[in-house]
Amino acid sequence: MASRRTDPASITNLPSGPPTTAGPGEFRTHELELPAAAAGLRFDQALARALPQYSRGQLKAWIDSGAARTAGRALRGKDRVLGGERVRIEARLESRTEAAAEAMPLTVVFRDRALLVIDKPAGMVVHPGAGNPRHTLQNALLGLDAKLALVPRAGLVHRLDKDTSGLLVVARTPEAHAALVAALAARAISRQYLAVCTGVMTGGGTVDEPIGRHRTQRLRMAVRRDGRPALTRYRVLKRFRAHTLARVELGSGRTHQIRVHLAHIGFPIVGDPLYGGRRRIPAGCTPELVAALNAFHRQALHAERLALAHPVTGRAMEWRAAPPADFEALLAALERDAA
Repeated sequence: MASRRTDPASITNLPSGPPTTAGPGEFRTHELELPAAAAGLRFDQALARALPQYSRGQLKAWIDSGAARTAGRALRGKDRVLGGERVRIEARLESRTEAAAEAMPLTVVFRDRALLVIDKPAGMVVHPGAGNPRHTLQNALLGLDAKLALVPRAGLVHRLDKDTSGLLVVARTPEAHAALVAALAARAISRQYLAVCTGVMTGGGTVDEPIGRHRTQRLRMAVRRDGRPALTRYRVLKRFRAHTLARVELGSGRTHQIRVHLAHIGFPIVGDPLYGGRRRIPAGCTPELVAALNAFHRQALHAERLALAHPVTGRAMEWRAAPPADFEALLAALERDAA
């Protein structure tokens, strides 16, 4: 597997047409023939199937402006196609985000023309939202690469909770974004985490329980019979006197999934403000561990490993990120307490 190695000479991901410009407003040209199977579809539906890397909103804008033409004439989105029509699109990609670019430090683990892999620090929100309009990862990504404004969600394919640290993949083109979103949906992207849990696990296992919004506490998720399917695998890496270091792998990507599932089976993550319950200090532990547990004010969860097939070259790639200093300090205190 390739690891943290950039080989930009082997990567091409540009549609046909003139060279792209640097910055928002990138020019795109596409020439394609609608397949016979498209017969009877609306023009906008046929185009969405032919160019899945673009959103329906983007394609609608091109259709409405007359930038998408067949036989030299513009079709309306609702016009039916016969199949076999040759379509030419000459248009500009426009900004897909209202977030502002900000110059913020980021740890870039890998970079090429199609991808960025970021080691996100704990405490950084991924997307702007109510209460967090600025200083998010999305703002920082736009400050790093202005062309990410042309990609859905500024290239973000998946997310991490604010106080979870570790690896995230970012697509730098609409084509790479579409491919990675499809790979994520097909469970072809491997994401492994380290979690320090309260309680001593006897062994690894699998949690296959649906997750949905909590019925009364809207900030929380919960295991619910009517929730969306969710699968989490875990195995023990290290047992301490009253805690466990586990490696956890996602089989799906629900909000707060690892935190909800581990709490559901009785091993909540240390420091988790939503699902950890009242802070538990084991009897007889060292003063150092008491201080470390009391000082850890976030969930002890770190996205350690990310593996995927490159969306352009198909190469198997893998990255790892060491836990941050506070996580390592907690583990060291647990080790010394166990000794």
